[in-house]
Amino acid sequence: MTLLFTPPTVFVPVAGSDQRFPVRRIYCVGRNYVDHVREMKEGDERDDPFFFQKPTDSVVGDGARVPYPPRTGDFQFEGELVVAIGADGADVPVSRALDLVLGYAAGIDLTRRDRQRDCRERQISWEAGKAFDASAPCGPITTREEAGDIAGAALQVTVNSEVRQHTRTALMIWDIAEIIAHLSGDYRLMPGDLIYTGTPAGVGAVVPGDEIRVEIDGLEPLSVIITESGNHETH
Repeated sequence: MTLLFTPPTVFVPVAGSDQRFPVRRIYCVGRNYVDHVREMKEGDERDDPFFFQKPTDSVVGDGARVPYPPRTGDFQFEGELVVAIGADGADVPVSRALDLVLGYAAGIDLTRRDRQRDCRERQISWEAGKAFDASAPCGPITTREEAGDIAGAALQVTVNSEVRQHTRTALMIWDIAEIIAHLSGDYRLMPGDLIYTGTPAGVGAVVPGDEIRVEIDGLEPLSVIITESGNHETH
């Protein structure tokens, strides 16, 4: 039996280049759009941001075929802006937070909603609802210089070409710099970290055969297809 092994590195492509971004950690912001807070009937609109994590190997890329996960009857999508960190920092002030950003991508926080609700009711970690195989699709990363005014970008999610979510990133409760500043107070951020910045209202269930597409102004789109349970294809 081999006791020591090197886990495979997960990469996200960088748009317009041959470079690839090696993923280190995945942080997700909870409840960062007022309309989603109201939609889920939870929390307070003025609460400080809170964070949860997903495993690194939950990342799959554009074009992935994502299997319907086990032990859920309510598998939901959450379209999000993803921030890719390219420099390290701890206790970073808001005024310097964007210096850590390499670029941005379209992402999906896939969620076993029934499992998440059960965790919340039992007052335990959301891990069963959030941290599972292929639960963090991420599109190609566009560098900060190329992305343009991401702070005012439109974000749209369609399922089978039907618009399900539409917002602007300017409506986030906590903006990108504030998110980084808060998060870096708890963790030293490092190159390779991805931050999923929260979702607006309009989340909903998907089933095998559905195609989820996320479009954000200035970024490469992200599309995945939900399949029957089984092994996922990352593409």
